[in-house]
Parts: sequence; C-alpha cells; structure tokens
Amino acid sequence: MSQTRELVLPPQIAFQEDALAQWLAKNPPFGEHIPFRLLRRSIDARGRQVKVRLLVEPVLGETPALFQQIERNVAHAPEIHIIGAGPAGLFAALECISLGYRPIVLERGKAVRDRRRDLVSITREGQVNDDSNYCFGEGGAGTYSDGKLYTRASKRGDVRKVLEQLVFFGAHTDILLDAHPHIGTNKLPGIIEAIRNFIIHCGGEVHFNSRVTAIRREQELITAIQLHGKVWVPIKALLVATGHSARDVFEWMNAAGIPLEAKPFAMGVRIEHPQSLIDNMQYHCDAREAYLPPASYSIVHQASGRGVYSFCMCPGGIIAPCATSNGEVVTNGWSPSKRNNPFANSGFVVELRPEDALPGGPDAFGLLRLQQQVEQRAHVMGGGSQIAPAQRMVDFVKGKLSNSLPDCSYRPGVKSVELHALFPGFIHSRLQEAFQALSKKMPAYYTNEAILVGPESRTSSPVRIPRNPENRAHPACRNLFPVGEGAGYAGGIVSAAIDGSLSAAAATQFLAL
Repeated sequence: MSQTRELVLPPQIAFQEDALAQWLAKNPPFGEHIPFRLLRRSIDARGRQVKVRLLVEPVLGETPALFQQIERNVAHAPEIHIIGAGPAGLFAALECISLGYRPIVLERGKAVRDRRRDLVSITREGQVNDDSNYCFGEGGAGTYSDGKLYTRASKRGDVRKVLEQLVFFGAHTDILLDAHPHIGTNKLPGIIEAIRNFIIHCGGEVHFNSRVTAIRREQELITAIQLHGKVWVPIKALLVATGHSARDVFEWMNAAGIPLEAKPFAMGVRIEHPQSLIDNMQYHCDAREAYLPPASYSIVHQASGRGVYSFCMCPGGIIAPCATSNGEVVTNGWSPSKRNNPFANSGFVVELRPEDALPGGPDAFGLLRLQQQVEQRAHVMGGGSQIAPAQRMVDFVKGKLSNSLPDCSYRPGVKSVELHALFPGFIHSRLQEAFQALSKKMPAYYTNEAILVGPESRTSSPVRIPRNPENRAHPACRNLFPVGEGAGYAGGIVSAAIDGSLSAAAATQFLAL
C-alpha cells in the first residue's frame, strides 16, 4: 500500500470542514475501515480552475501524538541568561527547561499586550519608543508583523516540532497542514503569553524593560552583563537573541572587542495592490466567491546581475511603521489571521553586497550605515513624523512624480515623492528594471493602482555575530552564543525558533563540561 496519497479537490470542498468530512466519508482514500490523517494542504492555481491538493497517509497503528512540552521544575537548576524574548529567545528558554536548566530571559521592551499602546503612538503621533515598537518587545518583530510560519529551514532542524510546540501553546492545528502556514497578528499575543507563563511556571524568569547596555569580558569568557548602564549581573552562559534591529547590541559588542562582520541583506520598497487584483491575477476569479483564501505571490528576478525579489508577502494585509528610533522611517507588512483587509502588500527588494557598504567607521558596520542613511532620508522626504515617501508603480518606472496617490493601508500617511531620490542608484535602477520586466510577464501586476512605499529596509540584519559551527559559540568567547535573526543565522519565526533551540542545547553542553 502506498504510504501517502494525493487528493485533488475543488476549493469549496477542501476549505469547508463539513463538506470535506462528508466527501472523505464517501471516498475513503485507503478503503473502508482504514483510518488516515491529513499531512499537507496546498493550492494549485496553475490552470484556469483552481484546485486544492491534499496529501494524506494511512494510520496503521496509533495516531502519532502531537508534541508535548516537557514540564519540569528548574527553579534551582544552573542558569542560562538569554537576551531577547523573540522566537529565538523564547524557544531557547523552552529548550533550556527541557534539558533541566533555568532560563533567565531579559527583554528590553514591554510585555506583548502592553506593546500595543506604543504601536498606536507610532501611528497616531509619529513617536517611536526606542524599546517598545514593532521590532522590540515580548514576541519580537514577528508578533505584530504577521506571524508567517513558512520556512525553507528544514535542513537546519525540526520544523514540525516548532509548529507542534506552537499548537501546544494555542495555535490552530491548520498550521500543521497548510503549505504556507500563518497564525496572524491578532492570534499571536495569546500564544506568546502562554509560552511566557509556562517558562515562569517551570521556575524560569522573564524580565521586561531590562535593556542590556554592556558586557564584561575576561579573556575568552563573558563574566557579566550590565542593565540600563547601572547594574552588573554575573553570568555563566549568554545567548544573544536580540533581533535584526538592535543596533546598540552591535555597538556594545564592538566596544568590548568582540569581532563582528558585515552581512549582505536586501532593501527596497513595500508595494501594495488591491487584494482583488492579486486574486484575479492568481486565481482568475474572486477568491471569496470561490471559497479560496486571499491570494499571495512570490517573485524572483535577476536585474543587472543582482537578485530582485518579493519578500514577506501579506495577503489581505496592512503596511506598518517599523522604525525603532525617531528620525527614521521603516516599513513592513502584516496580516490578521483572516487576511481580510482590502489590500495585498509585499516587500520588493534588491540584494546588497559588501561592496555597497558606506565608509566612516568599523567595516562590520558599513552596510548598517547604508541602511541608516536611507531610513533617515525617508524621514526627511516624508516631511517628518512617520509619514512615508511613496509613488505609483508605473510613475516610478517612468520617473514621473505621482499627482495623486491611491488609498493605502499605511496609517501614518504617505507623501508623493520621486523615490529615485531615496535610494542609491543601483537599487533604484534595478527596481525599475524588474518592474519593466514584470510589465511583460505579469501585466496585471504592473499598474498605477499599485503604490510603492519606502523603504523596506529591515529584511534581515546587516551585521553578523560570528560563531563556530561545531559548538555555536563565538570564536572569541566560549560562553557567548549568537542566536537567530539578529546574529545573522535565521530569517523568520520558525528558523529563529529552531536556531534558539539548538543554541540553547549548545549552551547546556558548555555548562556541563
């Protein structure tokens, strides 16, 4: 008997729970009396009629149980300090508990629900709290920037385990089935709180408003960390899981003589279309009438020898203001769990290389300086506050100032500018080249109904904190473990969670020596 079987069904059956149950009862995939389970659900929109592919397998013994988080009392166990309560930090803490160690999590920002007031302040008042914003605070950048779980990190670790852990803490089981799983910004806070409560219940600690400002290094060991420029805390092992936007972390590491290096990343714009346009382009029909979720897309193009690609596509989403300091403008996107907003947005970015770095300081910070320059210029071009510079898509390609701008989900507001003045020439010209190519390949996509909002500049960290592949520790510090996106080793919730878990295990091995 085949181990798996693929079923091809119309959306009105595959996405309607009762209809699917009735169909499967009449058409048992492996014959009567043979139980089975769903493994994967994906949309096939290649033909004129959209289909849904379901992968199923027989259950010949007991149905495999979902992951159960190990609960144990670690209140008096050896301590591991973790800087950052994003997915890398939180999943590192869970792994510490599983292995019998006590995690001490230090988060510069606020608890996940308390962050909301500061997000409202960014939108309404244009004021950014340096420690509490879309990037900083419990749950990290992904909590209020969508909660997409799709990853290509399966070679790095156990993706299924991370998804089952999220289900354990309250996520819907659909994330175990969908080819591009997604939790949604409205659902993630409750899951994050459940993880925090579990850590505390087991004897770990989670401290908010606890910004690390320096480290004390003695030869190959970090011996203490400083909080708020005042209190020194002794440590035995330190995981740094601070996310891609914590520039001050790179500064105090550099001040302590810890080697860092520049890391290539990507920069461009957020592009927003009406969701109905993307639905018709991808499905050739109205998604709602066809029982389909809002359509997404993925675009990869080579422009003058560099990759130009869509990034973090948000169907039914909103463009968010993601600056981490006043005096800069940064955009990102997110979607609620239902993805029911009228717009679709995505990053559209150009790869940056080491030769693009700006001079003027440590070489490791050269690409970070370029990132800062563009974000600060965007703030000036937008007229101050968090108003973002923007341009219609076709006008951008033709080098024409847009006389008006379409409705846009970016709530602080947009200002019509010529975006070529925002970016270095090699970014601007390659975006133009890519859009011109898409005007032929995807003519519906190339339209002045689409608005470009800039910049999309926090795709990943522009600085990497080196580590040894064999033990995950920094080459110069045996008890310093760089983790996740901010260290340059992950790109999203799932890959960061995997990296956090594996690095926590490495830290426990160090302490056991």
